[in-house]
Parts: sequence; C-alpha cells; structure tokens
Amino acid sequence: MPYETVQSEGSPRSRVSETARQLADLSLAASEGDHLGAEVDLLERLGVSRPTLRQAAKIVESDRLISVRKGQGGGFFATRPSAADVIRAPARFLRLNGATLMDVHIVTRLIATEAASMAAGCEDEALRGALQAHRDSVAETAGAGDTAEATIQQETRLARILSEMSGNPAIGLFMEIGYTFGREEQNIRFYQQADDRERSRSLQVQLCDAILAGDPEIARLLMARRTAMIVEWLKKES
Repeated sequence: MPYETVQSEGSPRSRVSETARQLADLSLAASEGDHLGAEVDLLERLGVSRPTLRQAAKIVESDRLISVRKGQGGGFFATRPSAADVIRAPARFLRLNGATLMDVHIVTRLIATEAASMAAGCEDEALRGALQAHRDSVAETAGAGDTAEATIQQETRLARILSEMSGNPAIGLFMEIGYTFGREEQNIRFYQQADDRERSRSLQVQLCDAILAGDPEIARLLMARRTAMIVEWLKKES
C-alpha cells in the first residue's frame, strides 16, 4: 500500500509517511488479529518519536490495516479492511463526482455479462449447489414473499453467486460497488409492479438454468436481456 511522500527527505511529513509504510508492511506480514507490539516496542523498533508514530498510526488505522488498543493487553494489532470498507469509498467518490446510476450500470452491465458467461464454466459443486438452491427459491417465490425488497435481495444474491463462480475477484468488487451505489439512490424505485417482479424472476430462473447447463452463450444472452431491462427502467425514472 503506497504512502506517498511529497516533502523533502528527512522532513516531518516524510518521516510520518515512511513510518506509516512500515506499519502497513508489519500488518500485511502478520495475520489478522496478531499483536504487532506495544507502543514502546514499536518506538524502539522503528526508531521514531512518539508523535511521529501516533500520526503514522492514524493514517494506517484509517486504511483499516491496524487497530490501536489502550490499556492492559493493548498495543498495535493487525487488521484487514472489510468488503464494506473497500466498496464504500469508490461508491462515495462516484456520487461526489456526479455519477448517476445509469453511468454505473453502463459499466457493470458489461461486467455482469462476462460474469454470467464465466460462471457457466464453473465446476465447483458447492457453488453450483448454491446457484441451484437460489434458482429454486426464486422460482417458488409467491404470495407474501413477492415484494420489491425481496426481489432486490434475490438480484443481489444472484450477482454475488455469479461473481464467486466466475473465479475473478475483480468482478465481485465492481459488481458490489454497483449494487452499493444503487442501494443508496433513494429516488430509484425498482420492482414496484408485480409484472416487473415476475419478469425479473423469470429471467433469473432462465439464467440459472443456462449456467447450470454449462452454456456460456445462452447465459451471456440472458444476462444481456436482464441488463437491458434495467436500462429500460432507468430511462423511465430519468
């Protein structure tokens, strides 16, 4: 993880940046939850002043690579950012820079289509079983379970399963960013009509069947139809 230095070598800023880099390296070389040392230990190990160490610790703490605990048994501990930590920042960046849900969907629809195609080649029995269970659950949705929120949850669950089946972690990351961005768009109201929910479920079931049959071309086609449906709704909302 880069901790860039913009001041001249030996300046207070450069010492803090270098110490932050060393702390990050210590964390990444350890396992999550490992004790990296008490403050006095790290002061001696890194050869820096207490103010420098504390400033550097705040930087690395904000990146979720260490946690600092006070009191008996405290000190510096290795941590790892959660998926939510990673995803929240780019979703916020997009919103602050004026991105719309359509902007995000233009990108994620391409990724989703590739994910569906790649998932058709997945031979992991546990993941295939999860997809089959999801498919059956969606097909059986009726009555009180037929709600907009339930449909959104089904769509999100399917995307996560397909991301895992694709075997590409980058696909999972970008699709999660898209869903996080979409969930925060309070003015977008999908699946309010029963016909829309039924259409979504029908496409989900067909897509699952194509993937389980190992047919990447049909899976790609059905995912493209699903994303076209979302574009159609977004245009109505705009």
